[in-house]
Amino acid sequence: MPVSPLRLRPRHWLILAFAVLGLASCRTIKFYAQAARGQWEITHKARPIPEVIADPKTKPDLRTRLALVHTLRDYARKELHLPAEKQFRDYADLSRRYVVWVVFAAPEFDTEAHTWWYPLVGTLKYRGFFTESAAKEEADKLKAQGFDVYVGGTEAYSTLGWFADPVLNTFIHRNDAELAELIFHELTHARLFLPGDTDFNEALATAVAEASVRRWLTSRGEAAKLSAYEHNLAKDRQIIHLLLDTQIKLKTAYATGSDLARQKAAIFQDMEKRYAAIRLQWRGDSRYDRFFAKPMNNARLNTVATYYDLLPAFERLLRQCDGDLEQFFAVLKATKSLSKKDRRARLIDGTLR
Repeated sequence: MPVSPLRLRPRHWLILAFAVLGLASCRTIKFYAQAARGQWEITHKARPIPEVIADPKTKPDLRTRLALVHTLRDYARKELHLPAEKQFRDYADLSRRYVVWVVFAAPEFDTEAHTWWYPLVGTLKYRGFFTESAAKEEADKLKAQGFDVYVGGTEAYSTLGWFADPVLNTFIHRNDAELAELIFHELTHARLFLPGDTDFNEALATAVAEASVRRWLTSRGEAAKLSAYEHNLAKDRQIIHLLLDTQIKLKTAYATGSDLARQKAAIFQDMEKRYAAIRLQWRGDSRYDRFFAKPMNNARLNTVATYYDLLPAFERLLRQCDGDLEQFFAVLKATKSLSKKDRRARLIDGTLR
C-alpha cells in the first residue's frame, strides 16, 4: 500500500516546517499543517505494546496479534537484518479504518503519473492526507485542472525510520502472512529508500516483503499457510498482469493522437471483459469485484504500476544474489549515484551486478 510522504524526525520537522513556511503558498502551508497534526495524533495515541497486552481491557485477539508483531520484529532484525530496533514497539488505536488517504493523479490521456515534491525525499507519485475530506479536496482541485484522479485509503504508514512507527489498529487485523508482509515491507523502506524514485522504492519493498514472508513461514514449518499465501499471490499476479497490460495498451493508444476518448473507453471495456473471464476460472472467488466495480482511469492504474512494474526485475536480482539480502541491498545501494532513468534501465536489463 502507498505510504505517507511525511518522513521526518520530530526535530527536523519543526526546522524544515519553518523554513518552508517562509516561502510556501497557503496551499502548501495547509498541507504540512495537516501532516504535522496527523503525525502528532499517531505519536500521542501510541502506547507500549507490553502495556497494551497487560491491560485487562485489551481483547484476547488483539493480544495475540501484538504478540505476533513482536515475533515478526525479532525475525526481521535477526534473520533479515532489517532495522526493527525502534519500529513497531508501540500500538496506536486511531479509531478509524485508514491512517491516511492518498491522492493519485495523471493527465486524462497520458499514463505518466503526476508528482509532488517533498523536502528530503524528492518527488513522489502520491500525496497523503490524514483526513478523507482533505484528500477529496485536493482531488477536486486536480479534477478541475483536467486530471484523472483516484483517492484511496491506506492502512499502513511509514516514516522511513525517522519516527518510531507504531503498530496501528488499521492493519493489525490482517492474517499472519499479510501482517508479516506489511511489517517487512515498511522495514525495507527504513533499510533503503532512494529519494525521488517511487517505483524503485515500492517495488523493492514489495519484492523483499514477499520473499521474506516465504522464508518466515518456511522457518516456522507453516506449510499450509505458505501454500495459501502462494495461491493468493498467484491470483494477484493474474490481476496485476491484466492491469499492467491495460496500461501498456493505453500508452500505445495515447501515442497515436486520434480519437483518444473512444480508444480509452474501449480499452477499459476490454479490461473488464478479461477480468470476467479470469473470475470464471476461480469458481466464484469475488475478492477483486469491489476493485473492478469502481471506475478505472490512468491515475488508478498507476497505483498498481508503482508497486509491480519493476517487481520482476527485483525478483531476478534477488535470485542472482542467491537470496542473500545483504548482497542484494549492497548492489542496490550502489545505484544511488545513477539517474532514475539509468537505474531503471539497468534493473530491467539485468546489468546492475
